[in-house]
Amino acid sequence: MGTTKTEHFTDVQNEMATLAKAIGHPARIAIIEYLIKVDSCICGDIVNELPLSQPTISQHLKELKNAGLIKGNFEGNAICYCLNEEGFNKIKLFFNHVNTYLENKKNECC
Repeated sequence: MGTTKTEHFTDVQNEMATLAKAIGHPARIAIIEYLIKVDSCICGDIVNELPLSQPTISQHLKELKNAGLIKGNFEGNAICYCLNEEGFNKIKLFFNHVNTYLENKKNECC
């Protein structure tokens, strides 16, 4: 979506689009899955888990962080990342809304 058109949409719609874009890449899904699997903050060890270079992983982490899906804290010289519940709650609320609509609709569409 062009940056000149975003003003035509609500803040919530733009925020949801940002979240959807952030999870719209398989590497970012893999990063999220890895954070869930290790159940703790990660620092540099994610590079050993994905078939991507350090700069590429850093870029994906940056996108997830900018979207509010992960948090990062400095620990010494490294940045440690973990999931940000607030971002995922927004996604959950959106899909709960869609799911409620679909359950009430019961395939009554074309």
